[in-house]
Amino acid sequence: MKSDERRKSIVNLLLSENRPVSGSELSEKYGVSRQIIVKDISILKEQGNDILSTSAGYVIRSSPLKDRVFKVFHTTEQTEDELKLIVDLGGTVADVFVWHKAYGKMEAKLNISSRAQIEQFIESVRTGKSVELMHITGGFHYHTVRANSEEILDKIGAALEKRNYIAPGN
Repeated sequence: MKSDERRKSIVNLLLSENRPVSGSELSEKYGVSRQIIVKDISILKEQGNDILSTSAGYVIRSSPLKDRVFKVFHTTEQTEDELKLIVDLGGTVADVFVWHKAYGKMEAKLNISSRAQIEQFIESVRTGKSVELMHITGGFHYHTVRANSEEILDKIGAALEKRNYIAPGN
């Protein structure tokens, strides 16, 4: 993973966690030294991310990233294409969620921001390690997508619409 991809992933991870994340935890997750994480955090702060260094780990208070929720519908075979479309246009798929009639909102953090992460996700589905949440609701699901600007989110929305991934009735 390239350093800019790792930093983007760190921001998304910190945004999705409701707790401080230690430098050691980040170091282990990304396979880099603790010193590299410290440098990454410093660069992220320079880029406008409001990251606090606490005794328990790193916490992000705000981010310059924009986000938007897209209600989508597609087949399992189209999942990889959908994710690549979002990532290739500069987005990060922060999560996936569905609205179940009995259980309410069911959500999973994804933080997918690269093709390598897409391959890992797709492989876990192909090998039967997990099943996509969309199967609970017949293919309908939502993604929170993060990007550097509203313009990028608009392009992602238009591309999803062009491929007929936006759920009917939106």
